[in-house]
Amino acid sequence: MTEETAAEARVRVKVTRTLVRTPLVVGTVLLLAAIGFTLLGDDLSIFPFLLMLVGGWCFGFAFVNATLGMVPTRNGAILHLGVAIVLGAVLAFVVEFGGDLIEPFPDEVRGIAVVLQLAAIPATGWIWLALISRVTDLFGRRDAKKRPSPVAPEWEREESGDGSIVRFPAVELRLRTLTQAIVGITVVGGLLGVALVIALDDIVMRMGPRMMILFLGITVALPVYLVFTAILRRRTVPCTVAFGNDELRVGVGDELHRIPFRELEFLRWRCRSDYARIEVRGAGADLSLFAGLAKPPRGFSAELPALPRRVYRRLELAGFTLEKARRGEVITFRGPSEPASRAPAH
Repeated sequence: MTEETAAEARVRVKVTRTLVRTPLVVGTVLLLAAIGFTLLGDDLSIFPFLLMLVGGWCFGFAFVNATLGMVPTRNGAILHLGVAIVLGAVLAFVVEFGGDLIEPFPDEVRGIAVVLQLAAIPATGWIWLALISRVTDLFGRRDAKKRPSPVAPEWEREESGDGSIVRFPAVELRLRTLTQAIVGITVVGGLLGVALVIALDDIVMRMGPRMMILFLGITVALPVYLVFTAILRRRTVPCTVAFGNDELRVGVGDELHRIPFRELEFLRWRCRSDYARIEVRGAGADLSLFAGLAKPPRGFSAELPALPRRVYRRLELAGFTLEKARRGEVITFRGPSEPASRAPAH
């Protein structure tokens, strides 16, 4: 970890002061205005109520920024945790017993106490949310150090010495079949959702539209998606693709397909997303291998590496037409006898 330079330290201090002082000033002005409205006899209308909430949030925002700017970081985290616990306990105590405690005081004092109590709610909530985010980020960075990010499969020099090879798991599946399966699952899932809404009519009617969508997503869509992906991943097989000097070699499990470039009719290559795949047609072979839907080995991502430059050169010299779609994500080579596609590639 590099040490902080003097210039970086000055910038950090200036930014921290701005993000602490400005919210404190704004919060103070808003709370004073809210107190003024309350003392003038305003019966907690919407405007002073908003002043209390926003003013309280400004104080919580300023406190969080102050702890984030502390050096060393550990001191800020300890202070953040301690204040969050104390504020949470105090707020719970005030909500439970505050009314009895301020009962003997004059109306003005009780009014100010109500303003401060309402302002403390968003302040405490923001402090706790920031604390949860801080703890989550800490564990995320710790896990990232223990477990490096997955990497895509890489091209290797083939043992025969005439080209490059990449090894990856894939699911042998045609795009048309996948599309039909998705449409069928969507229809079935929709029917299940309608049946569930009818069966639980009393409960659903008490839900809002957003809660109903969330409910259907958890009870219908998510289980169907998990079952569908599990079924697909069970069909995962080890695959290889190698580009030699004059042929393409595709291995699917124990089966190896050798396709000379002069007999290759069609090649489609997509590196990323669930649709990452290779499609090959020629010399009696008609293959569609989805890497994006397969279960990747530990430490690797479910994708394909970019095609080597030498493959572009060799196929273009052999008379193939190059097409790019999806902002260059989908690469398609068509042989001289293969008609150009009118539909967009996926």
